[in-house]
Amino acid sequence: MNEEIFDVVNERDDVIGQRPRREVHEQRLLHRAVHVLVFNSRGQLFLQKRSLKKDCFPGAWDSSASGHLDAGESYDACAVRELREELGLELAVPLKRLFKIDGCPETGYEFVWVYRCEAEGPFALHPEEIERGGWFAPVEISRWIEERPGDFASGFVLIWRTMGG
Repeated sequence: MNEEIFDVVNERDDVIGQRPRREVHEQRLLHRAVHVLVFNSRGQLFLQKRSLKKDCFPGAWDSSASGHLDAGESYDACAVRELREELGLELAVPLKRLFKIDGCPETGYEFVWVYRCEAEGPFALHPEEIERGGWFAPVEISRWIEERPGDFASGFVLIWRTMGG
């Protein structure tokens, strides 16, 4: 399989070049990603437990869906693609942008747009990406992060705390 090519960006999130995934991660170059938070009608958040095959945070709990932008891809298009690829979810309404986080060590040097949507599941989880998933009440997630932050990918912890969780 050919290695993914990512846009490399500067501190203002302007594209300055393209590099292979491995090189971007090894050199800690700034790049782009999305995280999508899927809530159900009861206000619970769907979290995924990352596959043990993942190169970053294997086995950690994370956002409902997340991923890197391909070179030339927009944040919005990537969010829709990641929902489809990781959860098998196709939405009839646009995703809601919540906020953007600048590239930093916690995000793996990714500029991240965080999105929100509503869906009830069940989802078709991508086995190479996700070990399993579950619905959790926000208060439960906040308590879990407070007690065992190492159970989560660091980017999700930053997102949750930015949301006030």
